[in-house]
Amino acid sequence: MIVLNDFVAQWSDIKDDALSAVDRVGQSGWLILGQEVANFETALAKFWQMPHAIGVANGLDAIEISLRALGLKEGEKVLTTPLSAFATSLAIIRAGGRPVFVDTDSSGLLNLDQAEELLSKDSSLKFMVPVHLFGHALDLNRLEELKNKFNLKIVEDCAQSIGARSHDRVVGSVGQMAATSFYPTKNLGCMGDGGAIITGSELLDKASRTLRDYGQSKKYVHDVIGLNSRLDELQAAILFSAFLPRLGALTAKRIAIAQKFRSNIKNKKIKVIDSPAHSNSVWHLFPVIVDGDRAAFQNHLKAQGVSSGIHYPILITEQKALESLNLKGSYPEAKKIADQEVSLPIHPYLSENDISKVIEACISW
Repeated sequence: MIVLNDFVAQWSDIKDDALSAVDRVGQSGWLILGQEVANFETALAKFWQMPHAIGVANGLDAIEISLRALGLKEGEKVLTTPLSAFATSLAIIRAGGRPVFVDTDSSGLLNLDQAEELLSKDSSLKFMVPVHLFGHALDLNRLEELKNKFNLKIVEDCAQSIGARSHDRVVGSVGQMAATSFYPTKNLGCMGDGGAIITGSELLDKASRTLRDYGQSKKYVHDVIGLNSRLDELQAAILFSAFLPRLGALTAKRIAIAQKFRSNIKNKKIKVIDSPAHSNSVWHLFPVIVDGDRAAFQNHLKAQGVSSGIHYPILITEQKALESLNLKGSYPEAKKIADQEVSLPIHPYLSENDISKVIEACISW
């Protein structure tokens, strides 16, 4: 079976570097917020071409801490997308905000024209959490226009898009802050949970470091109500030694596989959720829209030895956990993707034979 994520193949690739990193941490005698975290933060900031990176426990915390560092107050509205992992909106709520939604475009990205219409009508909207979904980059020039026009505080959710660019600008460089996740399936994943905040501001960097560590400005001095959200030394060491050095090459493989799928999957019942023209996408996922019975298509793939997934079948606005907030609305583009999307395998350990099998299975549907 061709799997969505091949962690066995990944371990074969990184094993020596990962075990060396674990041994290095063990021998150091320092397990929390030590030199490994500092080294990885420096390397990640350099990769991102941004001044500051702050390691935290996961991507959800990265968004929450960022919003709190930006001064989000209880009950303030935050403009975001209904099509994303639930963590995006959960982080807004945990930070004290109230999510407000607009529809996506056909690429699954926040519709920035609709966002501008809503921002023009509602002057109380001062925060925004756009998501660079599927590895596609939002139009960063357009996002910057909205930021400047409406004086927005923006946290870019880059969990699926590390390394993606728009108009040759890296994602995460327009908002005051960006958040990413190192969940194992991500393009830059770790061997457990982890996340990071990216910012160009020294003040926001300092605030985030305080918030991630119980709100401490120094040991036993608690200036604010913080979180226990620290990227640990083991994960940082493995990210630094095993994963980050491979990220460029593995991303290039994802892009090459995506290009083969885009060129060769020719079936009028299957439409690729393609990247926008301005986006240099990194293809965290390879999503397609299926015209017909989605479950039957997935069963067909399975019979051909190809795994598949669905991202995300229930809009955030329709989740039971948010019923009391009365957030439901009409989001036809996002709903179409939720109802018809299927994700094909696109991890960088696919062989040429695997790639051909996925293409053939799609053509034969």
